Amino acid sequence: MLQTTRFQQQKNKEHVAEPRDQTDDLPSPVVERLHVEVIARRARQSFGDILPRGYLSVEEYIVYERLYGTPVFVENAEDLQEVGTEEVEGPDVSEEKQPDGSTMLLRQGEDGEYLEVAYAPDSKEALEGEGEEDDVEGAETMTDAEWEEVKEQRAQTFHEEMYERSRMAREDEAEALQNDEDAEDEEFMRAHPLTVAGRFKPFPSTVFLPKETFVDPVTQLLTRTNMKHLTMTANQIFGGPGLPDSATTAAASSNKGQKPIPLDPSQTDMGHIEADVYMAGVMPGTYSAVMSTLVEVRRRLGSEWIERLVQKKGGTILDAGSGGVAVLAWHEILKAEHERMHEESGAVSQNDAPLGKATVLTGSSTLRHRASTLLEDTTFIPRLPDINQTEEELNTHQPRKVYDVIIAPHTLWPLKQSHIRREQLEKYWALLNPKGGVLILIEKGLPRGFEVIASARQHLLDNHIASPGSEEVRVAEKDHITSQEDVKFTKKEIGMIIAPCTNHSPCPMYHSPGISYGRKDFCFFNQRYIRPPYLQRILNAKDKNHEDVQFSYVAVQRGRDQRLPMHDPLGKGLVQSEETTDQAFEGHEWNSEGDDLTPADVSPLTFPRLILPALKRRGHIILDVCTPAGTLERWTVPRSFSKQAFRDARKARWGDLWALGAKTRIPRNVRLGRPSDEFDKKGRRIKRPKKMTVEVGMGDDGEEEGTRVKNTGRYSQDRKIRGSGGRKGRKKVYNDLDDD
Repeated sequence: MLQTTRFQQQKNKEHVAEPRDQTDDLPSPVVERLHVEVIARRARQSFGDILPRGYLSVEEYIVYERLYGTPVFVENAEDLQEVGTEEVEGPDVSEEKQPDGSTMLLRQGEDGEYLEVAYAPDSKEALEGEGEEDDVEGAETMTDAEWEEVKEQRAQTFHEEMYERSRMAREDEAEALQNDEDAEDEEFMRAHPLTVAGRFKPFPSTVFLPKETFVDPVTQLLTRTNMKHLTMTANQIFGGPGLPDSATTAAASSNKGQKPIPLDPSQTDMGHIEADVYMAGVMPGTYSAVMSTLVEVRRRLGSEWIERLVQKKGGTILDAGSGGVAVLAWHEILKAEHERMHEESGAVSQNDAPLGKATVLTGSSTLRHRASTLLEDTTFIPRLPDINQTEEELNTHQPRKVYDVIIAPHTLWPLKQSHIRREQLEKYWALLNPKGGVLILIEKGLPRGFEVIASARQHLLDNHIASPGSEEVRVAEKDHITSQEDVKFTKKEIGMIIAPCTNHSPCPMYHSPGISYGRKDFCFFNQRYIRPPYLQRILNAKDKNHEDVQFSYVAVQRGRDQRLPMHDPLGKGLVQSEETTDQAFEGHEWNSEGDDLTPADVSPLTFPRLILPALKRRGHIILDVCTPAGTLERWTVPRSFSKQAFRDARKARWGDLWALGAKTRIPRNVRLGRPSDEFDKKGRRIKRPKKMTVEVGMGDDGEEEGTRVKNTGRYSQDRKIRGSGGRKGRKKVYNDLDDD
């Protein structure tokens, strides 16, 4: 990076020294264009076929590549010759007024004669080079369509080069971070073992899509589609520039509506261009969200869970909503675990990692054919099988197939009715392996997406997962309950929420079921990934090639519960309660003997989780956490609390589990909005009828008289009136909202 800065400073000095007396009278766009070309020519004369990385800007590099082709990039100054200091005079340019008032640009040739140059920034003539330096063969006889194809190929090459440059930079950064972790720091101690165990994001924190198994095959598939048509269709389907309705989430300031992804792999009417748009616009963001959740599940369940699946030749996985990229992410996890197991044993692996049996839900034949080029030995099904408990009990000789891992991203929100969502969730649970299967639900990180995930979480807790004090569920044997005999209670199954919650209490951000308008606080996380080159071109992005995808998720395990001693790796059984929260507030930094605690001493599943980025202030750090007691609190870690805790709190990231305690704690106010029953279908607030007080006076003969009706708003007023006979009046108060 320092070397690139020195080259850029040298180029800026040469650019300032460029004589401008010959171009002072030209229009500013023409002058700027000419000087960009001069800088590109000087770079060629100074370095030849070699070019330092970062020496030219994007516009200058495009001109350089047009004139001389793709250079050989180098990083170190020792690989270059000294930068030449010989001045290069700019081209002799003048302009001549035409009779119709237009301006004709003239350039002096080698023989001293002035030749006309038709200047148009986006035209073929303006982009063509001069003489022998032009690397485009037959440019003068090219049609506009052929020239557009050449420019498209060059743009693709440029984005691929930028992608490789980012990948190499991230690999160097990861290596540097690893070296920093291994080095001893005299001023600060290294991160506490429990802090390391509670980290959320992958390492390195930026996700790269696998080049050989994902980026390259998709790039090859998209070459059959014109990029302009692909971009236009993507903008039309996913809400315009920036694709706010895809797997990405638009900023709140953009005032974009909250909508689910309009394309779903289970759709049967997906055409060729729509399948290409789905692979290019949705799959990259979905892959990064799935990879982030899989890494978190692997950390919370430990190495025993993944080793058991590796021994089962990778287990079985069902991708129910991503078109196959969830399977690719799962394969990367298996490969990394396979390498780790052989590194610890010291043996050299002679075989590839077992990838297990994968099933992908794809209703469209076009998407199925495209996904089959990314995956091998994969089963594709058009829909999920129907679940019938009676047939399952009768068919004991051929039981239904179950899956060790079910990943369902972006599948519940598109379903409009809540009962249909519950039926879909019941299918996922029935297809899950009852001996340790893991279900992962993911939706977009928006208030509506969070509400869908929170509702699914509560449904699983109410009907399937047993918790202390809630071990039975009430079920009806008949459709219409006429007596107590029609109702029976069934025991729930063993299960546990793995992430992100460290409690089984009702979600503190989901008090009222359904949609809440004006919700400001909700549980979601983010994951940064590097966009592939084809997505860069669709977004027309030139300033950055990374993106932060936001998502809400929940991961549960069926058949195993670490709150039970038999399933706890420590053999003690986890406790997630107010007492556990108090212990986490006191901190788990060291034991009674003064030694650091490790995950072998206390489980991270008893720690609170950061629901927002840490607020760094002078002398203290503020952490907003969701506690094992099911409450939201704000913890403050000052410098005086603990040197280790303050150091780790400054490094804490959004989504991490916090183990080192705090000095002060206060309840955190949550902005949950208003329930949906206070708004109509168009989001307008319903005007509720006011309470009314009917005051009736009593006459001497006992008959009512002097009746008065008064609106009192939400609060009724007690007023005493007297009738004509001097008796006290009586009042009747009722509320129009009550049907009774």
